[in-house]
Amino acid sequence: MNETLILIPARMASTRLPGKPLADIEGKPMIVRVWEAALAAGIGRPVVATDSEEVLAAVEANGGEAVMTRADHPSGSDRIWEAVEKIDPHGKVEFIINVQGDLPTIEGKTIMESLKPLHESDADIATLATQIVIESERDNPNVVKVIGTPIGENRLRALYFTRCTAPYGEGPLYHHIGLYAYRRQALEKFVSLPPSPLEMRERLEQLRALEAGMRIDVALVDAVPLGVDTPEDLEKARAIFVN
Repeated sequence: MNETLILIPARMASTRLPGKPLADIEGKPMIVRVWEAALAAGIGRPVVATDSEEVLAAVEANGGEAVMTRADHPSGSDRIWEAVEKIDPHGKVEFIINVQGDLPTIEGKTIMESLKPLHESDADIATLATQIVIESERDNPNVVKVIGTPIGENRLRALYFTRCTAPYGEGPLYHHIGLYAYRRQALEKFVSLPPSPLEMRERLEQLRALEAGMRIDVALVDAVPLGVDTPEDLEKARAIFVN
């Protein structure tokens, strides 16, 4: 537990769903639902990293822990690195897991799976994916695909991430889940790198790591947690918690 931080970046500025982290889901703010899942994973200290005093207050009111970060970060990765430096200035934490704050249906066991590849190999970063079973997702550019080579049971080594339908030919396609576990040194290196050409072309931040020669391993899991980006997504999340 002491060697792992689970950080949950949360910003109030959302164009499609203003105030998203505080959206009510069956009596609790969405960000609290995510914090509870991180706590349930039982693998590290969960902390919300936010630029909002309202989010900080809501998390603390529900028994959680949060830390204030700057409002001008270009990405969630930069926000969590600031949080790491504040929470652990002496470098005792070995692993950092970045869980997006808009995944209220994520389960603790899913977060747990993200850390396992770092214990099994010398990968710099670990992430998650699931096999695509809905035909329409194969050609949907909003469904990011990971292209990887198998390295063991339910494990891939990532070769590329793309919004295209890939790889070509017969065989499974994998839907990338945007949750990352980093070795501390890897996260520090990642946030020091400038945006890379393929990252900017595909609009996928993880390509920066691959272009810099960093290794990303992928754990395959059973399902994709619901991401909340719109009012319609929020209603779906509420329905899940009612059921």
